[in-house]
Amino acid sequence: MIATLNGKLILKELNYVVVECGGVGFKCFVTQNTHASIGNIGDTVFLYTYLAVREDALDLYGFSDSGELEVFKLITSVSGVGSKMGLAILSEFTPDKILLSIASGDAKTLTAASGVGNKIAQRIVLELKDKVGSISTVNTTFDVKSIGNATVNTASKEAIEALVSLGYTQSEASLAVGKLDQTLDTNELIKQALKSLARGL
Repeated sequence: MIATLNGKLILKELNYVVVECGGVGFKCFVTQNTHASIGNIGDTVFLYTYLAVREDALDLYGFSDSGELEVFKLITSVSGVGSKMGLAILSEFTPDKILLSIASGDAKTLTAASGVGNKIAQRIVLELKDKVGSISTVNTTFDVKSIGNATVNTASKEAIEALVSLGYTQSEASLAVGKLDQTLDTNELIKQALKSLARGL
């Protein structure tokens, strides 16, 4: 299996790049985030890769960091989520944003990605909510387990619902409440979460 590529970037198209390694050009489908950060034609580049094996094709997917690769493998493990949809989700969101949306049960946010309907988004959240705690990315800035706990605790759930009704997303509300002492009552959780949100978390 091809795990990484380290070579010269010889072609850069909208959704894929070609990296030459030892005289062989490897075509890699990439996310928009990787596309933007990979560099220019002629540069030496490094990609983490995933080889998708199908009956009629062998497709190589490239990622600029290992966190993107791990989240790609996680979301494509869900039934009905193929490699192209996984790429679309990671093109729309950072790995951290995807993990946060899953941990907080925020399926609605995921529907912003091209081709992701409400049913698929809900399936991703339901199937992966218990698994995201084992995934960490380079830029993880939140505790996935604390967010999960916040969505179970009654006072925390009420606080999150109140924040969502005020216009915050499920992810933002869950992240703010998840950082707080879960023994606080609903009103205090709302008050402290609003302060946190006002400071930009």
